[in-house]
Amino acid sequence: MKSTMFERYGGFGTVHQVVLSFYGKMLDSDVVGPYFDDVDMATLVDHQTKFISQVMGGPASYTNEVLEQVHRNIGVSQEAFDTMAGLLQQTLEEFDFKSEDVQAVIADIKSRQPYIVSRT
Repeated sequence: MKSTMFERYGGFGTVHQVVLSFYGKMLDSDVVGPYFDDVDMATLVDHQTKFISQVMGGPASYTNEVLEQVHRNIGVSQEAFDTMAGLLQQTLEEFDFKSEDVQAVIADIKSRQPYIVSRT
């Protein structure tokens, strides 16, 4: 039996497909889409694939300090964060993740909100 969510859902290949679909939704969003103007999406997708893999118990490792540093000058609003979390949840559900696994991923992401949302 596969022990981590990352392994159960097929590893990096599946997570990469989830992240591609997720960013398709993000880019189409009026709330979060503008955050990605002039962003190297290939690099972002790579980093996000590793981050979501970590959240699912995979081998990548991102600290909260790194998340804070990366998002420090972006000015992410609470509305944008909430929209992102909702789009991620929708995407995981579309990929037939079990409800408890979706909730675990979203809970982990939401626990990192203080390191992502702008404090100003």
